[in-house]
Amino acid sequence: MANAIRKVAVLGAGVMGSGIAAHLASCGIRVLLFDIVPPNLTDAEKDSRAARNRWSQGGLDKALTAKPALFVDANAASLIEVGNLTDDLARLGECDWIVEVVKEDMQVKRDLLAKVEANWKPGALVTSNTSGLSIDGMLEGRSDAFKKVFFGTHFFNPVRYMHLLEVIPGTATDPAAIDAFATFARKILGKGIVSAKDTPNFIANRIGVYSMMKTIGSMRELGYTIEEVDEIVGRPMGRPKSAAFRTADVVGLDTFVHVSQNCFDSLPDDYERQTFAIPEFLTGMVKKGLIGQKAKGGFYKKEGKDFFTLDLDTLEYRPNKPADFPSLKKISKIEDPAERLAATIADDSRAGKFAWHVLARALAYSANIAWDIADDLESIDRAMKWGFNWDLGPFEAWQALGVKKTAERIKAEGLPLPAWIDKAAEADAFYKKDPVAPTFFAKSGSFTPSNTIPGSISLAALKAQGKVVEKNRGATLIDLGDGIAGLEFHTKMNTVDVDLTTMLNTACDIVERDFDGLVLANEAENFSAGANLMMIVMQANQKKFADIEKAVEAFQKTIQRLTYLSKPVVTNPHGLTLGGGCEMAMAGTRMVVAKETYMGLVEVGVGLIPGGCGTLNLLKRSFADVPAKIDRNMFDGLGRVQKAFEAIAMAKIATGAGEVFSIGFGRAQDEIAMNQDTRINDAKRLARYLADKGYTAPRPAQNLYLPGKNGAGALQLFTYGMMLSGFISEHDKKIADKLANVLCGGDTDGRVPVSEERVLELEREAFMSLVGEAKSIERMQYMLMNNKPLRN
Repeated sequence: MANAIRKVAVLGAGVMGSGIAAHLASCGIRVLLFDIVPPNLTDAEKDSRAARNRWSQGGLDKALTAKPALFVDANAASLIEVGNLTDDLARLGECDWIVEVVKEDMQVKRDLLAKVEANWKPGALVTSNTSGLSIDGMLEGRSDAFKKVFFGTHFFNPVRYMHLLEVIPGTATDPAAIDAFATFARKILGKGIVSAKDTPNFIANRIGVYSMMKTIGSMRELGYTIEEVDEIVGRPMGRPKSAAFRTADVVGLDTFVHVSQNCFDSLPDDYERQTFAIPEFLTGMVKKGLIGQKAKGGFYKKEGKDFFTLDLDTLEYRPNKPADFPSLKKISKIEDPAERLAATIADDSRAGKFAWHVLARALAYSANIAWDIADDLESIDRAMKWGFNWDLGPFEAWQALGVKKTAERIKAEGLPLPAWIDKAAEADAFYKKDPVAPTFFAKSGSFTPSNTIPGSISLAALKAQGKVVEKNRGATLIDLGDGIAGLEFHTKMNTVDVDLTTMLNTACDIVERDFDGLVLANEAENFSAGANLMMIVMQANQKKFADIEKAVEAFQKTIQRLTYLSKPVVTNPHGLTLGGGCEMAMAGTRMVVAKETYMGLVEVGVGLIPGGCGTLNLLKRSFADVPAKIDRNMFDGLGRVQKAFEAIAMAKIATGAGEVFSIGFGRAQDEIAMNQDTRINDAKRLARYLADKGYTAPRPAQNLYLPGKNGAGALQLFTYGMMLSGFISEHDKKIADKLANVLCGGDTDGRVPVSEERVLELEREAFMSLVGEAKSIERMQYMLMNNKPLRN
């Protein structure tokens, strides 16, 4: 059944419905996107299909123009057909899965499901994307056969970016239907699946909205400002930078109020029910349309370059007043989220006291409702990390602070805790992180095996199991099993330095001798942010240009070694993959590109050009389909060079895997990994496959018919016009001219192919000519100090 979902009907083309449709299409699934026929059509419009489908088409159009992009690849929109819920219901019989995403109104959903059952293909899955309504409550009047394949599928918005998908079985749902869908959603849609119980707002919204409402109430009760609260409950507590109020603005106050009201209405016996009551100022904000970013104003508003904050007493905006918590500035620099949280609640300032106040209540609430909303603690922690972007779920956070010690401190506050917490406190653990057989505390009072995510690989677990082959300060070589080694980077931001370069070469030595293939991957937030810019600036200021050139040449040779290794090398870029990171990613035999990969050769922003084979490998991709022998009179390589030139000179950054390919960093044989949990294993499997089919190293390119000075002149003329028009500076033009010379092959006449060695020589010469330029050094220093480029 998991492989049989080839066509899906999405009923409802609002923000969520269109987002689900966009993600399905991005994953290669054909979609029917339906909405109601717009009311009040004119007589002429009533017979117009375009008019009758206006709302569904409008949803698709908004998805195509959404920022950030909802499609991984905008071309995937061709897989979506629009229709309406009056004329096209019979087409539901074509679909293998039907998901309703209509108004959060029980009767509206019941009425729609009656129409679905009248038109569905028996056995096809039917689900609701409700954010909190009862799954069983929707099934009034439905047949037993329908009930067997009906359940909840709660996506989080925006669908492309939020990993969590809560799956909520009804009492009559066939477990086989759940299992099949979970496999499909994990493998094809790339989602993190959490099974939730059919209770109001399920897992993530129940705890997440409670935490938000308790934070808001505590702010008013204890006399803190909006800015102060957001400074406290963001990064210091292991939550997103958007913290509480900025998050509410992003989600939308109308949505937030609806979910909280649903909890208040549906949980009459909840001991914290009053926390969900909507305060008067929130009701007033919704009435005034101050519902967040989509209305250009919520708790915060931006006018030009100025930020304003809402006065909750007057509902008028006032100038933003930044919080002043010196201790938090130091705490926020702590990398480990568990250590950061511990330091925050240990802080005796107003910030630390507020952090503990809200955290203690959130932990207590999570403990008291745990077995009502989920079967296990692991599901709750995953839901909060995947659905609300918390660094640690509530029970992971509790364990990081000490289970027994924290339980005692919570009780000292007079907060209720369930009896099962005492049993966990005896073990002082919710999780036992045995590297071979991890377990977690179960409702039974004993520890049960952890729910390993199917297809996932944990590098941390492998290291704990003694699978380290070799390591230094820059990277660790790990035995991934099945004859494949993995190299994990661990410099700051995984930047390229001497240690990392050394370990890349060491890994090549070991893999050539002892393994069948190599994977470059890590579990950090980013694959690699590029070169160690601080080291380059220091050496440039000290005029140590020979040392810089030695390092550049060594990195070029290392990249080439990866490319021509006798064993397959599969790279697994994810997150920021910039500069040298991009060059390492492109060096592999294949790339397995994570869905959310932000890749680019961005060196011009710091006054340089790529110095680690970036120009060469982008050219090789542009010329991949050019034969080794051509009729030179019939071939003009400038267009291919121009694409590479624009990618580098404009510092284009792919905002997702789709653009990795459209810009030109990815090749047809490279792959996309939709699931962040299984991407490393995807890369390992590909390396194993390449080795098994009989891998031989590629030959150097013999088809780089570069246009030489004539081509460089054309590109330089273009940049001259850009400079005269004020779009680029004189230094920008200098960088672009040197880049053009490299990409066009220097002095070649275009009649014979340029060798890889010659391109790398030109690349190195251009890099070294720029690294000592005063304006390039200014750009590098500015980037280090301000984390944004300088235009000079």
